[in-house]
Amino acid sequence: MAARPQTLPAGASPVVVGIGLAIESEVFSPIPALAALLGALLIQIGTNFANDYYDAVKGADTDEREGFTRVTQSGLIRPAAVKRAMYGTFAVAILTGVYLVYVGGLPILIVGLSSVAAGLLYTGGPYPYGYRGLGDLFVFVFFGLVAVTGTYYVQATAEIPPFSIGIPPETVPTVVVLASLPAAGLSTTILVVNNIRDRETDAKTGKRTLAVMLGYRWSRIEFLSLIGLAYVVPIAFALIGYSLTVLLPLLTLPLAISLSRTVLTKTSGDALNPALETTGKLLAAHSVLFAVGFALA
Repeated sequence: MAARPQTLPAGASPVVVGIGLAIESEVFSPIPALAALLGALLIQIGTNFANDYYDAVKGADTDEREGFTRVTQSGLIRPAAVKRAMYGTFAVAILTGVYLVYVGGLPILIVGLSSVAAGLLYTGGPYPYGYRGLGDLFVFVFFGLVAVTGTYYVQATAEIPPFSIGIPPETVPTVVVLASLPAAGLSTTILVVNNIRDRETDAKTGKRTLAVMLGYRWSRIEFLSLIGLAYVVPIAFALIGYSLTVLLPLLTLPLAISLSRTVLTKTSGDALNPALETTGKLLAAHSVLFAVGFALA
């Protein structure tokens, strides 16, 4: 329950896109790809444990909260046990990262440690940036740009001598960064939906998420902008000469439209909890289709 499996597409989906891009570029390497997937999921779970623990001990989670049950705040698991699970999960993520550092060198060491630190400091530490409206930026960068390009990078460097100091040429092409934007946007929409649902209780407890700062109207504009980004990018790839198979994510548009109708009109947990799960499904479906589109191309 604390791992929040409904959010795990945010960890796996960018890796899937990175694998599809690697197949298209003929640099696919299964072991680095699998290690990247495992590391991403562990960081996602560790971050979920951290949020569960720190939101409870800092008083951000209360009985008024309408979201999914938090195990620390509800008393289902002792805080110390959740804290141990958090550190243990991040430790296993770091161990997984040792192999990726061997393959990708210093750039992956920096990315890996910063990802773990970002997961801890989202709600932990003396100045949790998730309480200061920066959570959306964190998700966009680490669960989009970094996850997709990092997955591609460790595959592209698999045949290069290990422990590289810099970034070898052509291991982070511009098109890979561009292709990471849909996963970045849709991953962030998961947080946006979560924060719209919790806006009133977050405001009462002093948790200043971006939704608290922007209000419902501009948070919904943010949501629509991120959804739109996910569909503009595949069209852009088709226009610059890629195979029309990169347009496969457009098959998810009906789901995106249905989801948008809910987010634009509802604020209650009864409506937005299912919408949160639907957002995860949209991210997963879009990412798989985008990856397949690139692989077929």
